[in-house]
Amino acid sequence: QVQLVESGGGLVQPGGSLTLSCVASRVLASFGPMAWFRQAPGKQRELVVGISSGGTPDYADFVKGRFVVSRNNAKNTTYLQLNNLRPDDTALYYCEARYLENDYRGQGTQVTVSS
Repeated sequence: QVQLVESGGGLVQPGGSLTLSCVASRVLASFGPMAWFRQAPGKQRELVVGISSGGTPDYADFVKGRFVVSRNNAKNTTYLQLNNLRPDDTALYYCEARYLENDYRGQGTQVTVSS
C-alpha cells in the first residue's frame, strides 16, 4: 500500500512563503518519478515541478526562481518551498509518485494567497 500525505498549506499574504510537505509510506528510493501538481477551482491541473528518479527537479516556468523542492530521505518526505507567493498561486497542491508502474496521489493541501 502506498500513501502520500501532504501538509503545510494555509492562508498567506502576497509575497509570503509556505513550505509544503509530502510524507510517503515507503522510502523515497523505492519510487520512480515524483511530482508536485496544483489545481485551482475551474482550472486544469498544472505540473509545478517534476522530480526524476535520480532526484533532479524540473520546474514549470511560472515557478522558476520562486519555488524550491527538496527531500529528506530519512523522513520519507519531499518538501516544496513556496516563496514570493502571488494570488494566482492559490490552488490545491498535491504530490504524486510512481511505484511499480502505478501513479499515486495524496489528498492535497490548500494554499490560498490573499491580502
